[in-house]
Amino acid sequence: MRLVQKFASMAWVVLLALSAWIAGAAGAAGGAERPNIVFVLADDLGPGDLSCYGGKIAETPQIDRMATEGIRYTQYYSAAPICSPSRVGLTTGMFPARWNITSFLQTKQGNRDCGQADFLDPRAPSVARQLKEAGYATAHFGKWHMGGGRDVTEAPKFAAYGFDEHAGTYESPEPHPDITATNWIWSVEDKVKRWDRTAFFVDKTLDFLKRKKGQPAFVNVWLDDVHTPWVPDEMSQVPGEPRKETPEKLRRVTVEMDRQMGRLLAGIRDLGIEKNTLVIFASDNGALPTFQGQRSAGLRGSKLSLYEGGIRLPFIAWWPGEVPAGRVDEETVIAAVDMLPTFVNLAGAKLPADAALDGEDLGLSLRGASQDRKKVLYWEYGRNNEAYRFPPGRDRSPNVAMRDGRWKVLVNVDGGGAELYDVVADRGEGKDLAGEFPERLKEMVGEALAWRKGLP
Repeated sequence: MRLVQKFASMAWVVLLALSAWIAGAAGAAGGAERPNIVFVLADDLGPGDLSCYGGKIAETPQIDRMATEGIRYTQYYSAAPICSPSRVGLTTGMFPARWNITSFLQTKQGNRDCGQADFLDPRAPSVARQLKEAGYATAHFGKWHMGGGRDVTEAPKFAAYGFDEHAGTYESPEPHPDITATNWIWSVEDKVKRWDRTAFFVDKTLDFLKRKKGQPAFVNVWLDDVHTPWVPDEMSQVPGEPRKETPEKLRRVTVEMDRQMGRLLAGIRDLGIEKNTLVIFASDNGALPTFQGQRSAGLRGSKLSLYEGGIRLPFIAWWPGEVPAGRVDEETVIAAVDMLPTFVNLAGAKLPADAALDGEDLGLSLRGASQDRKKVLYWEYGRNNEAYRFPPGRDRSPNVAMRDGRWKVLVNVDGGGAELYDVVADRGEGKDLAGEFPERLKEMVGEALAWRKGLP
């Protein structure tokens, strides 16, 4: 009898969440007030960098508070274990290799060596474009890294992807002069110093939301932190001297990023728009260096690896009165490629015509109900061994991966080195089950390699 009551109670919770979601979506489509969407993307942030994920390197009380006031996911996946393709997945709702971006974008020769394009094709789907067409004000503040910088001078401007306003870093088509005094990622000559950049982007965001109050807004706030170099103050930037990245420098940079996240949420409250603003905090890829795995929080691997430590990352959703507070979602498998369909549905916008999206709308999970993923996830990293740099030793992964349900397979493009893990029971990928489940391995390897073969 208790079992029947338990299932009835669970069904009632899901039904209530589904009803609320349908009502919200219908209201948005019918022209009712639509939410602002602010997507904060940290750079090279591992789960072990945040105390709400069990991290010990730094205390992050503001982000922890965001998590206690919202939902913290434990199975969020980036689209790649490195910056440029991970951002393409977020922007397009598609696996980045479909747009021929598989490593970090660099010089034209470096891109050729990687076998990739110089910039994201502006014909690709774009979250900002879809929301702009639905009446949203759109802005991108922070790192872009999907075209522009170095000798790539013909990359499309921000407007080509649907942005009204922008303040980009060096690796963008339109770098902001206050943070790009020289032809490089950062400089002691920058007007806004390295340690003040997160504050600069938060200021830009709050100003934009204030000016666009009354109109729904979509804002990317894509931080430089906590990517190296870690420059927490003026004494840490000594020109011409070798740099040493230390846990203490990382701690101080992380503490400042956390403080600015507190400023962002407080500023949204001060504007009186918190009940109509969804804020997402996530990371683009895994950490490097990991300090003996501390920053990966028990996950195997790091940035540049298709093991969980390179692609399984923090993801927190905050929306007072809409996203249930204090929830930890350990069941929903959510991915970067899901952002476009999820945000489009929230905004009452239209999906891009004729786009074969790899993501799915997982917005129901934002209302408190765990969702079963319908679409398989795929990754690739490492089209050759010359241009691609893998982490050494045990963290070096095969170059194709696939997750389907609880199972994850990794395999080299030549079919060798196949590994199989149950990443629900074994999140640290410590036990290769290839020998115990040969049929499952064969099936998944075939699917993963067929997907890889179909890429540009």
